[in-house]
Amino acid sequence: MDAVTDQGPSMVESGVERVSDGVHTQPGLPAGRSYELTVVCAGAGEAWLFFTPSRTAPGKAVPCDRSVVFERFTTGKSVRIDVRGDARATGMIAWRINTV
Repeated sequence: MDAVTDQGPSMVESGVERVSDGVHTQPGLPAGRSYELTVVCAGAGEAWLFFTPSRTAPGKAVPCDRSVVFERFTTGKSVRIDVRGDARATGMIAWRINTV
């Protein structure tokens, strides 16, 4: 997350999880607003980002090489965000949701 250091007033929710546990959150965000999810995985292997309800893409890769992955989304009635490591993935996942 060093690449995006300003958490400022736009930060809504964040966390750090083990890759083996993954990220599973259903934030209570107001419908119709835009947000940006930032995810970084440090370790080995690869994780995958999923939104429910699903979008047109089946998922987005999050390499566990400290690359910063951004994904913008607009909320509906509710949204669930999951980041799951593949079978060989190890390390930590840091994530943050900001308003846009």
